[in-house]
Amino acid sequence: MNHSNLITETMTEGNNSSVGLLNRSLTDLDRFSSLEDIDVTADGTPILRVFICVVYSVVCAVGLVGNLLVLFFIRVKQERKKSRINFFVLNLAVTDFQFVLTLPFWAVDTALDFSWPFGDAMCKIISSVTVMNMYASVFFLTAMSVTRYWSVASSLKDRTRQKSCSAKWISVVLWVSATIATAPTSIFSTVTNVAGEKLCLLKFPDGQYWLAVYHLQKIIFAFVLPMAIVSVSYIMLLRFIRNRSMKTNTKRTSQVTKSVTIVVLSFFLCWMPNHAITFWGVLVKLNAVHWDKSYYIVHTYVFPVTVCLAHANSCLNPVIYCLMREEFRKKLKDLLYGR
Repeated sequence: MNHSNLITETMTEGNNSSVGLLNRSLTDLDRFSSLEDIDVTADGTPILRVFICVVYSVVCAVGLVGNLLVLFFIRVKQERKKSRINFFVLNLAVTDFQFVLTLPFWAVDTALDFSWPFGDAMCKIISSVTVMNMYASVFFLTAMSVTRYWSVASSLKDRTRQKSCSAKWISVVLWVSATIATAPTSIFSTVTNVAGEKLCLLKFPDGQYWLAVYHLQKIIFAFVLPMAIVSVSYIMLLRFIRNRSMKTNTKRTSQVTKSVTIVVLSFFLCWMPNHAITFWGVLVKLNAVHWDKSYYIVHTYVFPVTVCLAHANSCLNPVIYCLMREEFRKKLKDLLYGR
């Protein structure tokens, strides 16, 4: 999940106060009059803020290097070897590269106790770029899982031109879909004064109801549906490979099984904690469950860590989808050792 969950919680009209700004202890929970009073994520302690900043810096550095290597290998080293899967990997690298470029802004914001110093225009731009590339990354991961099954099952190896053209149109659709899904963020992101501090927030006209709807659609379209499609695609892929090569290529079957397991687990483990807590927040906002000290503790101290974990997926993707492939490992060795 992405940084917008952590930073862009809506502040509705009224007597709201920022937990992150005032750094309240658990004993202050009794003084809150409503959920909206604790809707801005607290930083907990300076140690947690430092931890988040360090994680963002590491993810940014590794993500920049990793995704640049992917772009270099695919665009420069594989000009003649065009395929749909490589075209999606290229787009995934582009979206992850753009995503990690936003992390320095969020790191500064976190270091300043979520006080946004870059102005209203940059609030809209950085929030929109962050969310759009989160959607695009998940969409391309999903497209790659479907393509991997389809290419293996159909064994269409001689349709390079057709597949390349098809991949381009699919990519256009995925980018347009990510842009449309980002529209609420672009429209409602704004710098709001809270307790004398300027925060980059999502400010919906009707308060927490529309914020809950916003997060719910993000959970569905950026996690539940993609996870279902990815899981079904890889289950079908494994069944196909095992049925066709159980007796002839056990090593190949084992390699594909290992690769698929890592892909699905990394996607699930990186995003599930963030979306699970976000869904808890949706239920609280819709008054389906009551907010209490448990929600306060998790939202304040655990949720920021899950955001870091979700962000880490942007630097894991190049490792999983490229460095696990023998052809890319060979090209990386050649690049490092000058062969």
